[in-house]
Amino acid sequence: MGNEIECKFLVSSLPEGMSGTTMHQGYLQPEKERAVRIRTVEKDGSKKGVLTIKGLSDASGMSRYEFEIEIPVLDADHLLSLCDQPLIEKTRYKYDYEGVTWEIDEFHGVNDGLVVAEVELESEDQQFEKPDFIGEEVTGQVKYYNMMLLKNPFSTWEK
Repeated sequence: MGNEIECKFLVSSLPEGMSGTTMHQGYLQPEKERAVRIRTVEKDGSKKGVLTIKGLSDASGMSRYEFEIEIPVLDADHLLSLCDQPLIEKTRYKYDYEGVTWEIDEFHGVNDGLVVAEVELESEDQQFEKPDFIGEEVTGQVKYYNMMLLKNPFSTWEK
């Protein structure tokens, strides 16, 4: 593992015909300096658990340390029960466009209505094309961090 470099954008509309992956995730003792995330991922009848540790973002909000490892589903389910509630619920879609893969997250529950897309980059100066459905860039805006959506859900934002 190492540094993760990504840009995040709002999504104006979901492309049609994509199949998604269901995710439930929570955080153990969420703090600004680090995030310990537990996630379950379900697709096509199979389920896996994932433990991720993320460091503090750099000044640009694009880069931060990330360590990720698959864990047994029973352990993930138990750890999720220890996380702050409610959990983040979302469906993730992957969309390949002009040589990069976009991960599009459609949130549910208390964050219903929020749809964001992330593109992971090789370097902070990597150039990339945006599909038509990509809207405003929100990279580095803390309120869009999944961990912050637990404390300040999208449903409570002023529209």
